[in-house]
Amino acid sequence: MADEEVVILPKKHKKKKERKSLQEEDVAEIQHAEEFLIKPESKVAQLDTSQWPLLLKNFDKLNVRTTHYTPLPCGSYPLKREIGDYIRTGFINLDKPSNPSSHEVVAWIRRILRVEKTGHSGTLDPKVTGCLIVCIERATRLVKSQQSAGKDWWER
Repeated sequence: MADEEVVILPKKHKKKKERKSLQEEDVAEIQHAEEFLIKPESKVAQLDTSQWPLLLKNFDKLNVRTTHYTPLPCGSYPLKREIGDYIRTGFINLDKPSNPSSHEVVAWIRRILRVEKTGHSGTLDPKVTGCLIVCIERATRLVKSQQSAGKDWWER
């Protein structure tokens, strides 16, 4: 065994592209600082429809606004919207644990978020775990549509 030589070959390393990654704070700062707005233009796109099929002959004369943008007089862009606006018009898809009832969970969410109206898509028994959709403030209008939707469950 002393006569044997061990030869170690160097490993070939693949060249990896170095990517400069943005941290979450950087992305948030960029979104808050810049405006991602489609500005209106007066230029109209020109199409040559002379060789098109008969049903599409006047396609270029349709009233199509490709670059038209009308800003709303109130409100804000989604990237500059305050978190309170998202909370007032949102819903939570919650994996309910097994002991509290659906009403208790909804009351906890109401207290944590400090909102007036909350509603859920249908009661789950206290000993059951599962998906509970909790609607907040303005989204409580969607509760009836969720309650009438079909539900499935599996026993283990």
